[in-house]
Amino acid sequence: MYKKILLPTDGSTYADDEVERATKLLGDDGEIIILSVAGKLTSSAFQSRSNVRKINKGLVKEAEDAVNKMIKKFPDDIKVTPLVEVGFPAETINEVAEREDVDLIIISASGKSGLHRFFIGSVAEKVLKTTEIDTLLIHNK
Repeated sequence: MYKKILLPTDGSTYADDEVERATKLLGDDGEIIILSVAGKLTSSAFQSRSNVRKINKGLVKEAEDAVNKMIKKFPDDIKVTPLVEVGFPAETINEVAEREDVDLIIISASGKSGLHRFFIGSVAEKVLKTTEIDTLLIHNK
């Protein structure tokens, strides 16, 4: 059983399998941290700063919505902590896992990108290759 589990989400439809596994693997008095990483655009000569700010606010809102959607899937007796960060997904997942001292990362093989089922999603693959924390890869049906 694990004391602290990090559960990254991008709001894709694969959350049910992740929630089921996390619930089974969580020890008594354990905690699940649900993380969504919002990307961040920078302004360029082709886009105004106000448009970029508006897009970035939308990306953060989308990440918040993904976390809130997943929280609702857990039973009330499980401690769930929501977390939204801005950055590059794989790097941010690893940084949060280290900072929060998690015991396990549970991540889906593919998310929004809709990659073919025989391939591991690029974020999941990078997390697997770069973390030293136990990681459970959920293969989606």
